[in-house]
Amino acid sequence: MNIKNATFIISNTDVNRCPQDGKPEYAFIGRSNVGKSSLINMLTGKKGLAMTSSTPGKTQLINHFLINDEWYLVDLPGYGYAQRGKKGRENIRKIIDNYLEKRVALTCLFLLLDCRLEPQAIDLEFINRLGEKGIPFVLVFTKTDKISASRLNENRKVYQTKLLESWEELPPVFFTSSEHKKGKEEILDYIETINRSM
Repeated sequence: MNIKNATFIISNTDVNRCPQDGKPEYAFIGRSNVGKSSLINMLTGKKGLAMTSSTPGKTQLINHFLINDEWYLVDLPGYGYAQRGKKGRENIRKIIDNYLEKRVALTCLFLLLDCRLEPQAIDLEFINRLGEKGIPFVLVFTKTDKISASRLNENRKVYQTKLLESWEELPPVFFTSSEHKKGKEEILDYIETINRSM
């Protein structure tokens, strides 16, 4: 898939104010500082589409971008940012949960994981919640340019083993590097395949 145009549509905290035109939505989420904004900019080929920041927890709204006038890329707030405080984290959790549970147009959730880290409790908990709610998702390992291929393979196996403790079947997995544009074609082709089957 070639992205010809990517247009910012709306930011809000209320799922009821999201676009109502029924176009499929592909949402991106992950812990703060996982490289979500960089990945979105890489996928769309628009450098400043999603705001990147060295400060974690920058995205605090549901951001809709219309892609090729056909589908929405949705940038969700990052979860688990400690410095946000308990109340702030709870607010973000509500925004995320409301979107995931009520958004009929959500077609697939792309859950981003930092490939350099071993499985984090907060990510595993989030993955299990997605399973309980029956939300379709895939795993996206980010920042693969930051570690060696052998280490990446080791980390992937550790994740696989950990997830198979509670999952019979694993979701699709993508490996990305915003720096090297790795994973761009695979993710966009995956989205295109789903759109064509609808």
